[in-house]
Amino acid sequence: MARDLDATDEQILELLRENARISIRALAEQVHISRANAYARVNRLQADGVIRRFTVDVDPVARGLTTSAYVTVNLRQPDWNATRDLLLQLPGVEHVAVVGGEFDVILLVRARDNTDLRHLVLERIQGLPGVISTRTLLIFEEPTARRVITLDDPD
Repeated sequence: MARDLDATDEQILELLRENARISIRALAEQVHISRANAYARVNRLQADGVIRRFTVDVDPVARGLTTSAYVTVNLRQPDWNATRDLLLQLPGVEHVAVVGGEFDVILLVRARDNTDLRHLVLERIQGLPGVISTRTLLIFEEPTARRVITLDDPD
């Protein structure tokens, strides 16, 4: 169930989004609460499932993955579960989303170059059982700034 977050919780989440390695001391200082309160709030946000994990934001280009694309996929509906599991295991598939509309799934994929992308889409993804068709949308640019806007945000 969704939890109501107050302004302090939102500040904590924003600071953790910017730097998941921030110390509890620095977090408490920036939010103007005690360390004990900051520690308790972070633990509660984790226990409630608001914070799912702490992770690293890797620059795909710096990692050598210079080609990125969204790949839309149409599936045979009875094969969805097995195909989903296979898609999640493919190297280069960074994100899988089930969607409604013109296609069934959107994938965010990363590859070394166009040849690698071609292999991933035309041989690996289209070769999976249950895949009817794909469409590839090449990504030219990915702005890095992420900002989550809440309902009470004045901007």
